[in-house]
Amino acid sequence: MLKKILLSCASFCAVLNSYAQTSNPTKSTTTISGYIDGYYRALTKDGNGTHNNFTSFTNSSNSFNLGMASIKIDQTYGKFSSTIDLGVGKRVEEFSYNDKDLLTNIKQITLSYAASKRIKLTAGKFLTHIGYELLDATANRNYSMSYGFSYGPFFHTGIKADISLGGKSALMIGVVDPTDYSTINSSPKYIIAQFSTASKNEKLKAFFNFLHGDITSQYNIVLTASISKKLSLAFDGSLNSQKNAAGNSNWHSEAFYLNYDFSDKIGLTIREDFFSDRKNNPIGIGNLNATTISGKIKFNKLTLIPELRLDNSNTALFNSKTGMATSASSMLIAAVYTF
Repeated sequence: MLKKILLSCASFCAVLNSYAQTSNPTKSTTTISGYIDGYYRALTKDGNGTHNNFTSFTNSSNSFNLGMASIKIDQTYGKFSSTIDLGVGKRVEEFSYNDKDLLTNIKQITLSYAASKRIKLTAGKFLTHIGYELLDATANRNYSMSYGFSYGPFFHTGIKADISLGGKSALMIGVVDPTDYSTINSSPKYIIAQFSTASKNEKLKAFFNFLHGDITSQYNIVLTASISKKLSLAFDGSLNSQKNAAGNSNWHSEAFYLNYDFSDKIGLTIREDFFSDRKNNPIGIGNLNATTISGKIKFNKLTLIPELRLDNSNTALFNSKTGMATSASSMLIAAVYTF
């Protein structure tokens, strides 16, 4: 499906170029942005040759790693807009785990049309609407990821409509291929949807997210609250149901976030993260809880994120020098440079 979208985008750009040369010029704007991030992660206890990590993007220990080098190009032309978002590094490789070759490096590629003041149509590959955390390190307060993010969808390929309902409320609905595929020969499609709303001053926001297909369904809610200029809170909860040979199976996750900024340059985030395989153990990691404390130290375009994380399991899931253990801890420091 992505190949068809790319061909359609190329044809459309050629038509636009021809039209621009033979008619009154329409204002066009282009914005380029990007970032580079890297990190060093160390286990506080000997992992006996393993990384003791069951979440995304930090599957390493005692080594320096490039997270991702990313560049994003946003272009608008009248009622049309497009985005090309590319990345290089382990982060995008894990994100595009079903893809091969150059498709692995495509985070997003979309073409949008503002059909009216209230409706915008978008086609292409785009990041999932589900969850509080995002792929890019620049968009998160913690550097390591939650369990809910790691086992939920990463992206979708298809078409969606964003509809303004007036006031602070909006609706998104779309039809997409099975999750986390840039291109796949599959007739069954998935339905995605989101209803979002906020208080008049936007200090309270709510996002109700939905995904349904022949194999997987997921219900997700994200709540955010801005208590003051320094303090904010967030909640991210998901229930995921899957069909497999053993019958229906499901998991659920809940993550709580407390963000406190001492100043514009120094901040602190505490995340309390819960994950549970409720039935038929679809993922195979049982019940887990992780406490993550992350700092934020800004130097103009450079941000340092020192982080301490403690994971606990109801079973002996983690490796240690003396055998299996029910807990593991790690420290990391990440650097994110934006441009």
